Amino acid sequence: MADLRTHYMGLELKNPVIAGASSLTTDTENLKKMEAAGASAIVYKSLFEEQVQLENLELFELKTEYEDRNAEMVTLFPNSRSVPSSPTEYLLKLRRAREAVTIPLFASLNALNDDTWIEYAIKVAETGINGIELNFYTLPVDSGVMRDTIESKQTETLRKVKGAVNIPVAVKLSPFYTNPLQFISALDKAGADAVVIFNRLLQPDVDIYNERHTFPYNLSSSEDLRLPLRFTGILYGNINASVCSSTGIYSGGDVIKMILAGADAVQVVSVMYRNGIDALRSMTEEIEKWMDAKGYADTDSFRGKLSLKDTRLKRTYQRAQYLDFMMNAGDILKKYRIIP
Repeated sequence: MADLRTHYMGLELKNPVIAGASSLTTDTENLKKMEAAGASAIVYKSLFEEQVQLENLELFELKTEYEDRNAEMVTLFPNSRSVPSSPTEYLLKLRRAREAVTIPLFASLNALNDDTWIEYAIKVAETGINGIELNFYTLPVDSGVMRDTIESKQTETLRKVKGAVNIPVAVKLSPFYTNPLQFISALDKAGADAVVIFNRLLQPDVDIYNERHTFPYNLSSSEDLRLPLRFTGILYGNINASVCSSTGIYSGGDVIKMILAGADAVQVVSVMYRNGIDALRSMTEEIEKWMDAKGYADTDSFRGKLSLKDTRLKRTYQRAQYLDFMMNAGDILKKYRIIP
């Protein structure tokens, strides 16, 4: 029987399939189902800076609500604000989640200020989780912001978090960097235990009838795996950190593709929303059957076999697809029935 074990962030996982951060991972019953379905690890839903700031504001209002009282006040009641999931509540739920499953559990942080990153990295580490995932994402709306300023700040944030906790720290990135490979190399040197490529971000849309912005959910499709596949193949063998591929992974075959490119593990979310949590079981079963049919005893036997480092066709990771499209446009048009 094939051995699906892999190593990620210095931890041994029973297989490469990790349940990524989402609203599904806040329910302890879902966590148990994910473990039973074969997930090797789980990333708990992110704690956001906005939640921290809301709790701080609420605390400030409680402390100061009597300061401005006077004879001409219209009401004695302070403004009511709802904090749907405060950091205190988050930490309590995270501790319960850690107790609910036996597989590794990672916390996910999405902050802006170093004080928040460090303070809450320390607090989540105290819950007993096995690692932390930092979500780095900056989309400048000011053309005067320099690339080096953004990347240097995020690299320094990683160093500070690493210095504050004694558990592994991963960095989850968007593809929106001038040179993602250079930046990942800098994060690797700064001590990242893993890089997760890439974060799928919700993008704004426009409702033309009501003339307002909307923010629709947009689950990934299998076609979306090609970008992380390319960067996975390029990174393999070039950094010390573990490589975790994310986005567009729907089947065991998709996981196999990523391992052939060089991934140590993958994260899946959309497939659980579309096909249910039990889809995780089908994925690991498909991997095992493929490995047995191919004669691979373990995942190390084929990891990176089709990476940039090991493949003889280097142009595959460069301009090959564009050239093929231009040179074979007629065949492609026929395939999709655009021309007879």
